[in-house]
Amino acid sequence: MTTRNLDALFHPNAIAVVGASNRPGSVGQVLSRNLLESGFPGPVLPVSLSAKAIRSSIAYGGVADLPLIPDLAVIATPAPSVPGLVAELAQAGCRAAIVISAGVDAQLRQAMLDAAKPTLMRILGPNCLGFMSPRLGINASFAHLSPAPGGLALVSQSGAVAAAAIDWAHARGVGFSHVLTIGDAADIDFGDLLDYLALDYDTHGVLLYVESISDARKFMTAGRIASRAKPVVVVKAGRSAAGAKAAFSHTGALAGADLVYEAAFRRAGMLRVGGLRELFDAVSTLAAGLRVYGDRLAILTNGGGAGVMAADALEARDGRLAELSPETLEKLAAAAPIYWSGANPVDILGDTHAPLYGQALEVLLEDRNADAILVMNCPTAVEDSTAAADAVVKVLKAKRYHRPVLSAWMGQTAVAEGRRRLAAAGVPAHETPDEAVRAFMHLVDHRKNQEALIRTPAGAVGAPDAETAKAVIAKARADGRLILTDPEARAILKAYGVPVLEGRAVATPEAAGRAATDIGGPVALKILSPDVSHKSELGGVVLGLEGAEETKAEAQAMLARIAKARPQARIEGLMVEPLVLRPQARELLLGIAQDPLFGPVVMFGAGGVSVEVTADRVIGLPPLDDVLARDMIGRTRVARLLQGFRDHTPADVEAIADVLTRLSQIAVGEPEIAELDINPLLADSSGVLVLAARIRLRELDEARPRMAILPYPLDLQREIEVGGEKVTLRAIRPQDGPAIAAMVEASSAEDVRLRFRSGFRTLPHGWPERLSQIDYDREMALVVDDGRQILGVSRLAGDPQGETAEFALMVRTDQQHQGLGRLLLGEILDYAAAKGLSEVWGDVARENAPMLATAKSFGFERRAAEDFSRVKIVKSLNARS
Repeated sequence: MTTRNLDALFHPNAIAVVGASNRPGSVGQVLSRNLLESGFPGPVLPVSLSAKAIRSSIAYGGVADLPLIPDLAVIATPAPSVPGLVAELAQAGCRAAIVISAGVDAQLRQAMLDAAKPTLMRILGPNCLGFMSPRLGINASFAHLSPAPGGLALVSQSGAVAAAAIDWAHARGVGFSHVLTIGDAADIDFGDLLDYLALDYDTHGVLLYVESISDARKFMTAGRIASRAKPVVVVKAGRSAAGAKAAFSHTGALAGADLVYEAAFRRAGMLRVGGLRELFDAVSTLAAGLRVYGDRLAILTNGGGAGVMAADALEARDGRLAELSPETLEKLAAAAPIYWSGANPVDILGDTHAPLYGQALEVLLEDRNADAILVMNCPTAVEDSTAAADAVVKVLKAKRYHRPVLSAWMGQTAVAEGRRRLAAAGVPAHETPDEAVRAFMHLVDHRKNQEALIRTPAGAVGAPDAETAKAVIAKARADGRLILTDPEARAILKAYGVPVLEGRAVATPEAAGRAATDIGGPVALKILSPDVSHKSELGGVVLGLEGAEETKAEAQAMLARIAKARPQARIEGLMVEPLVLRPQARELLLGIAQDPLFGPVVMFGAGGVSVEVTADRVIGLPPLDDVLARDMIGRTRVARLLQGFRDHTPADVEAIADVLTRLSQIAVGEPEIAELDINPLLADSSGVLVLAARIRLRELDEARPRMAILPYPLDLQREIEVGGEKVTLRAIRPQDGPAIAAMVEASSAEDVRLRFRSGFRTLPHGWPERLSQIDYDREMALVVDDGRQILGVSRLAGDPQGETAEFALMVRTDQQHQGLGRLLLGEILDYAAAKGLSEVWGDVARENAPMLATAKSFGFERRAAEDFSRVKIVKSLNARS
């Protein structure tokens, strides 16, 4: 990804409007009016073939006639003219263009991109509404109004949705830092803009309207960076599936695109919501700085019905009512009316007076069993709702509490002033219990997603026998098969440490009978056929057979049934297994599928023969660790059954999570597998056991899956010695942000200036996250730490084409002159060479003599830089010097 030249879009020196017009109602006329009236302090240069002036501004006949070169051009001309205009603008030195024009087909699009590429000119669009930056007085769009300035950035794939959002926000006094519509996103996409907005000081929250994503890994990396720095809330269109294609496995059939997007947004630390109103509500709640540490809500109300509505809304969203402590209940009973509810929700009755709101709130805020408090008020003639609001505000101003308080003052006229005073005091003020509960659950879900965000699991779990798994796959390839047999599928699972039921594959009914005798006790008999996926539907599974004769007879009957039901099916034999009797076990579905955009995904849900009907499933993006696996389990309905009920003991959830992490490892380590299906996995208090599994390999001409999130590169970690001390060299982790900030603070002002070209002494807001959360595919940062702190960092940022990369290097001031800088530079160059990069370059201050000398010793050559105070150093990676 790259933010190169995006400054020309966000902070242009001048703006040209190509296709400006005076014709009323035309796009060119609206664009010109919006830009000329929006208050942009720089020159706005209309370009028109027909008009000599646009409004009060002189119009120019062509790009060549412009009196100065604008940073930004807005193009609203017929589609065939766009590539030529982009070429002309780029050659003149223009660095960014907004292409409003619709009808830019694939051929014109490529010609446009080819014209922009030589100068790295950036393109927003085509087929977009435009760009607005109210704080800078830019309205380069044909929107019907200019939004007010504010702290929210809106990035929308749809111009119509952006226009509606602006209109909605205008009526409610919501302002924007930027509004960007990307249209067909030929060049600038969500990833680029998220990367830029993550470090934008004027943006405090980001709103996304997404229809589709073209580069999953780029989106995930930029999204994870942005959502570490500020709230990112997303509306994704297309939740419903038009229909599922036929798939080999339950996992493949059930892993719908929307479930995958849901998993991606969660893993990126974003919050997904359902519509525009919820979008603005959610980001307002998150931007208020409220934090929760659990999903337990205490409800305080003067109306029992309102309390019931809030409790219902909480249960529907998988939240929990806080179980108030005996001490809390005792204190409430002492203060509340005699007929109060005596439990949570805390109903202090409709005739209560305002001071009781404050007393009850103070008590609830002291209860550690509650993660947040929802205070509600229904207007009555007995007490003023405004006075109740004042009582709440008084409590919150008197003492700092660590539990957030939300409110719902129900009604309109009588409660309007109370809501206003609550909002002014920083208490989220809602109109209904459902809206308030939804806001609370936004906080809960965002916290969970933020926890998932910082997880960067390595690819390995335990010590798998990967060689055995690859040998099984190689044999199937050699046989020309894509479908693995049941024994082969179990062998792969066993190689990765997944507990599987040991059975015996046999070729004939007679052999099945002998196997039953050897196993002893009741057995299960199953057909082995690559053409029969769902065996039970065709009578290919029979349970509870006893002895050789019964098993042999049933085997003969089974072969006859299958031959009649599916004559073309290839029969490879029969599987005889011990009958598993675990009456309290739950049947679960686990699997792997390949998403065309996000690559391999892992599924978990309720299993058995009714998986399509129950539709209880979640998707996770590998790599997974135990924390992420448990989160997946907890987001299903079957999770409640796994906790135990009545005489059923709780299942071993840790064992289930372990299987999920091992499936994640298979997804990472065995890219030849297109689909893997475990159904069922039995789970009870004694552990887990795979009873049946299916695996399909990818077609030979099918592209290898590209993971959306690369595993942490554990193979780069090793112990080294610096200055006589043993330290660790490793890749940076997302959790290293605070340590990077501490390293900068511990360095001299001069060293910080030389590294960052700035006079700051501490890293600005958002920078630690940006520096520590990287895309391991395109970027790399190697750190040296002594177990307590980071001593030095070498960094590599590759170009989108994967050909060249820029390096940067910093060693903490008190750790210099020990060879650490030289070691870090050598390691990052070795990494670049191993990645196949052809060139590494750096931008070094001319007075940074030690860095220039070290670079020269590694074979870097000096090149001229645009800034005389800087030196560009370049090294070819054909050979290390």
